[in-house]
Amino acid sequence: MLDVGKWPIFSLCSEEELQLIRQACVFGSAGNEVLYTTVNDEIFVLGTNCSGCLGLGDVQSTIEPRRLDSLNGKKIACLSYGSGPHIVLATTEGEVFTWGHNAYSQLGNGTTNHGLVPCHISTNLSNKQVTEVACGSYHSLVLTSDGEVFAWGYNNSGQVGSGSTANQPIPRRVMGCLQNKVVVNIACGQMCSMAVVNTGEVYVWGYNGNGQLGLGSSGNQPTPCRIAALQGIRVQRVACGYAHTLVLTDEGQVYAWGANSYGQLGIGNKSNQSYPAPVFMEKDSSCCRQPSPCPTPDFPCAARCSRIIEIAACHSAHTSAAKTQGGHVYMWGQCRGQSVILPHLTHFSCTDDVFACFATPAVSWRLLSVEPDDHLTVAESLKREFDNPNTADLKFLVDGKYIYAHKVLLRIRCEHFRSSLEDNQDDIVEMSEFSYPVYRAFLEYLYTDSISLPPEEAVGLLDLATFYRENRLKKLCQQTIKQGICEENAIALLSAAVKYDAQDLEEFCFRFCINHLTVVTQTSGFAEMDHDLLKNFISKASRVGAFKN
Repeated sequence: MLDVGKWPIFSLCSEEELQLIRQACVFGSAGNEVLYTTVNDEIFVLGTNCSGCLGLGDVQSTIEPRRLDSLNGKKIACLSYGSGPHIVLATTEGEVFTWGHNAYSQLGNGTTNHGLVPCHISTNLSNKQVTEVACGSYHSLVLTSDGEVFAWGYNNSGQVGSGSTANQPIPRRVMGCLQNKVVVNIACGQMCSMAVVNTGEVYVWGYNGNGQLGLGSSGNQPTPCRIAALQGIRVQRVACGYAHTLVLTDEGQVYAWGANSYGQLGIGNKSNQSYPAPVFMEKDSSCCRQPSPCPTPDFPCAARCSRIIEIAACHSAHTSAAKTQGGHVYMWGQCRGQSVILPHLTHFSCTDDVFACFATPAVSWRLLSVEPDDHLTVAESLKREFDNPNTADLKFLVDGKYIYAHKVLLRIRCEHFRSSLEDNQDDIVEMSEFSYPVYRAFLEYLYTDSISLPPEEAVGLLDLATFYRENRLKKLCQQTIKQGICEENAIALLSAAVKYDAQDLEEFCFRFCINHLTVVTQTSGFAEMDHDLLKNFISKASRVGAFKN
């Protein structure tokens, strides 16, 4: 569980107060301000209160937590902060509130007066639901549920994306190349802005003096521009440091560019990069923290341990972090006065800890979420009861092993069981169509809404999901397969995608094979490829120019 006590500012809180925290954000030029929510949905603030950034109505510092009554009843969905600092907060209902430093109109309320209390920002956003927020040093971005980006604030380098360098006092939709695009993720560096669209392309604008836009130049960009160097690469997430950028692809690869004086790009040197450069985590299997023997021996350890599922950076720091599918957390860049030029394996279990312990200042790169220790939600209670023989009234016999379940839950959760168990009084059901790991994962999914399988087993679960017409489970299987694809299993997964008519997965596996064609064609899977599949693969590969010199 995340330990907020690793941030020095929380040393001002009592142990009893720390136990109540459920969300938190540490910010400020020295990490000396914090906002947090409690188990009772109350919002508290603490710290030096520069420019009124605590939202209490004054500029007085406080060494004891004070409740932020002006946001009473509001639940926080996401939060970001600038260098002033200023705060941009979105609620679970999609409303936006801002307060704090406002010399450059970064609060979006049409003035340049510091905001001492949270102000609801509705201009041009009144009919919009905001789902994500991001702050640069003195400018702000928000993303709406329909994929639109709005920006305001300091614009000396075009970071608002309006085409000029005049400051923007109220929210204005970022247009240009983004006008007909659906944006799914946003981020801000000190004076630049980034957006990822649903096709995996990355658009950038603003300051580019360190090459942080990834355009191969150092000229500023006043309107959104697509990063051409990422052509053919589907990006899922983007994260910005002070003057460097990280992106995460759908294949779990990280690319970095921009300022590199502290090694924050993780490429083994301190030279700035104006084009995206791949960042590699070590693949030494000795780093694996899985129990011995390995629980998934058919899933290559190196692939699992090095596939990235999360990237982290913060505009106030020169530090980078990443987490692998195997649970390893790496950091690089500025680290307690040192420059770490290659990804370094830490002992942490989450990227948040990197910024608490290594970054300068010790801030949080996102809104922290703290899970409670004792109270169980309905979902957690159901998860605990899966395969519990003490409460179950039904057991499945699969491959000679029992899986314990509850008839009422199965009927509520699955159409197949709704009909098959309607008049069935038996307490044992024999299952021979699917393997034990696959069927157990299916039943566990009905209790937890999640799956935990290596990609090869997920193929069998995909077969089951197709057979039972469980479309959401089918999507989860495809996602798991995507995360676990490697050169050795790519052809097998492509074959499965074709067999089960998973078109999105088929396209993903095909692109992976093309991007790693030399290695893939040397695997046993390729040598044993079905004749018709091989014929179609070669034909499609030739059409996309895979065999050109």
